[in-house]
Amino acid sequence: MKRTEYKRMTKKRSGKRTVLKFMLLTALALFLSVVGYGVYLQKKTNDAADRAYEELHDRTKSDLRDTAVEPLQDNVSILFIGVDESDLRKENGNSRSDALLVATLNNKKKTVKLLSIPRDSYVYDPNRERKDKINHAHAFGGTKGTIDTVENLLEIPIDYYVKMNFNAFIDVVDAVGGIDVEVPYDHVELDENDQRTVQLKKGQQHLDGRHALALARTRKLDSDVERGKRQQMILEAIAKEAFSVKAITKYGDVIDAIGDNMKTDMKYNEMKSFLEYVKGGLPEISTLTLEGKDDQSKGPYYWIVDEDALEELKYELKTHLGISPYTTTLTDKTRSEGSFETTNRGELTTEE
Repeated sequence: MKRTEYKRMTKKRSGKRTVLKFMLLTALALFLSVVGYGVYLQKKTNDAADRAYEELHDRTKSDLRDTAVEPLQDNVSILFIGVDESDLRKENGNSRSDALLVATLNNKKKTVKLLSIPRDSYVYDPNRERKDKINHAHAFGGTKGTIDTVENLLEIPIDYYVKMNFNAFIDVVDAVGGIDVEVPYDHVELDENDQRTVQLKKGQQHLDGRHALALARTRKLDSDVERGKRQQMILEAIAKEAFSVKAITKYGDVIDAIGDNMKTDMKYNEMKSFLEYVKGGLPEISTLTLEGKDDQSKGPYYWIVDEDALEELKYELKTHLGISPYTTTLTDKTRSEGSFETTNRGELTTEE
């Protein structure tokens, strides 16, 4: 398919943002704490990283890479997977993913692009050889199944994954001492165990972790767009607390919260490599979304991906990673220069 000039698609929108964005900000705060709070936290962070480390079987790198990336030199991508692992939500040994976020990091520019993937996106699952909701990829194939499905959808390598459950959300908010936000309505919402026990009260409130999670998850009284706005508000509140002077002494608790509720294939030294992105403060972060439309014509609700917008999105992410936007096969390691090779044919090629 011939590709003409693509428009740049960086859209700082509030709709359909995921709860998981707080995890990246929290991780950045964690990295900063290692630099700014002494040897004790370095050891604590190292221990937490060891507890969180989980290498996937038979996967030392993406199949779309010739060799493994080096964060200090390469542009890399990270898939954040948010899971609700309460007993009522488990299926075939794995829970469904409740939030998916892809982050691409450009080493030279020190910029980050964040793509939010709606959990009901109707996409092809290569391991099951069928189309289904993207959150079912984790239910049937675990972390590896989710990575394979996202790579197939976006045609970019996923270099690392970070999987966190909702206990981390609760514990992190509690660790920073709670957050101050505007609650839009009175409502009794499900708690982390799917019991309707959390009472939200309208107005400016100081929320603990359980109440913050309930506010971020609820979508019955408004819409996905409004849910996204609430999540943005919560993220800003968490970031404000995490980077405040009074939070420095609480970083140990934040590290414990993450280490006990996170799995990742990043080793400690690889995590420390990302300090380069925050030495001058938070990097430039651009948020993207997977465009589409609602569909219930077959009974269940699906998010039908807009194919034209998806092609533009692939171009955006590939260019940011510094790889050719016209191929799904990466023949060279992508270095920090951010350059990419173009093909003579000027068309997308796929490998089954």
